[in-house]
Amino acid sequence: MGNIVAIVGRPNVGKSTLFNRLVGAREAIVDETAGVTRDRHYGKSDWNGREFSVIDTGGYINDSDDIFEEEIRKQVKLAIEESDVIMFCVDVVEGITDTDREVSQMLREVTNKQVLLVVNKVDNTQRYMEATEFYELGLGDYFTISAMNGSGTGDLLDAVINALPPLPEEHEGEEEDTLPKIAIVGKPNVGKSSLTNALLGEERNIVTPIAGTTRDAILTRYNKFGHDFYLIDTAGLRKKGKVNEDLEFYSVLRSIRVIENSDVCVLMLDATLGIEAQDVNIFNLIYRNRKGVVILVNKWDLVEKDNKTLEGYKEAIQRRIAPFKDVPILFVSALTKQRIYNVLDEVMRVNENRRRRISTSILNDVMLPLIEAYPPPSVKDKFVKIKFVTQLPTFAPSFAFFCNLPQYVKEPYKRFLENKLREQFEFTGVPIQIFIRQK
Repeated sequence: MGNIVAIVGRPNVGKSTLFNRLVGAREAIVDETAGVTRDRHYGKSDWNGREFSVIDTGGYINDSDDIFEEEIRKQVKLAIEESDVIMFCVDVVEGITDTDREVSQMLREVTNKQVLLVVNKVDNTQRYMEATEFYELGLGDYFTISAMNGSGTGDLLDAVINALPPLPEEHEGEEEDTLPKIAIVGKPNVGKSSLTNALLGEERNIVTPIAGTTRDAILTRYNKFGHDFYLIDTAGLRKKGKVNEDLEFYSVLRSIRVIENSDVCVLMLDATLGIEAQDVNIFNLIYRNRKGVVILVNKWDLVEKDNKTLEGYKEAIQRRIAPFKDVPILFVSALTKQRIYNVLDEVMRVNENRRRRISTSILNDVMLPLIEAYPPPSVKDKFVKIKFVTQLPTFAPSFAFFCNLPQYVKEPYKRFLENKLREQFEFTGVPIQIFIRQK
C-alpha cells in the first residue's frame, strides 16, 4: 500500500523547497532521461527504509488574488482526502496570517489523519524563539526547520514515519494476495467506466459523459474466461467539483494512489484526442512506480481510418513515451466491445512478465557474450569489464551488472543493456531497472 504525505500551506512559505529536500536526491537520479517531463509536485522519498510518496499541493495555484483563498481551500481538502499524513507549512518570518488561521481551522477538524505543523525558515536562535507564536494555531507541537539548509528535517521525517499507518503484516500462503491488482487509469472521460462495465458485464457504474461522475475506487474480483484478478475500478479519479478545477492536476493526483496499489495499469487514451501531456504524465507515474502497463486507445470506432492510421498512431504514442517503448498498445472500443477481451490477455501477459525471474546462469550465458561483443566505451584509457549479472529479488524486474569501474558506465550503455534484456527475454509492458555495481 503506498503511503502519501501531502504538503499544504499558502504560497512562498517554502513548500517546494521542502518538497525538493524530501525527494531531491532521489529525483535527480530518476530524471534526465530524454523526454521525461519531470513532475515537480510528486516524488518518492524514503527515511529509515520506509518509502512514501510526497505531494506538493502548492505548485498548482494560479496566483490571482480573487480565487486565491478558494484554491488553497480546495488543495487542503484534496490533501485531506488523498493523503495519510499532512504537513502544514508556515513561515516564521511572516508569522501567522489569516490564511494560516483558516487552513489550521480546516486541519483541526481532521481526526483520522496526522497533521504535522512545520515552521519553516528557522535558521537562527532569534527565529527559533519567535516560532512559539504558532502554538496559537491550536495544532499542538510544531517542528522548526530550515528547508533551505535542511536543519530540523531529520526530526520531521522521524515524525512522518511514526505517523504513517503501520505496514501490513505479511501473511504467508493467502491465495487472495497473490491475485494481481489491475487498475484502469486515464484522464476523465476517456471511457474508464465503459471499459469496466464491458468487462464486468453489468452496469456497475452509471456511465454519464460528465467528467467526474464516478466516486471512489472499488475493488472487484474478476473471475471468468480463465482469468482471475482484482479490478481496481477507479473510473472516478475525481469527485464532482467545480468544472473550472485544474483537471490536469486533480486527475493525476487521484491516479497516484491507484497506481501505487496496483500491479498492472491499463492506461486509456481517447483516440479522437491522441496522446496528450496529461496522458504522458500518468504514464510517467506508472513508469516511476515500476508497474506493468498496457496502453488502450479507446473510441477507435470514431476515428477516420486510412491504411496508415494504426501504425502512425502507434508510432506517435511510442515517440511520446520513449525511452520506455516496449509497451503493448491496443485499439478498442469500450462501447461496441470491439477487441475488449484481448485486453485481459494482454494484461495477464504483462503481469507474467513483471513476475518473470531469470536464473543467474542463463542470464550470464546470454548477456556476457553480448556485452563482450559490444563492451562499454572506455573512459580515459580505462576499460570497463562487466564480469557478472544477476536479477535482484525485487517486486519488479531489476538487474545488477557487476564490473570493475561502475562509475564509467553511462546512461546510453545502460539503455543498451536494457534493450538487449528485452530482446532476449520477454519484459514487454514492464519497466526494467539496471544497476551497475562494484564487483
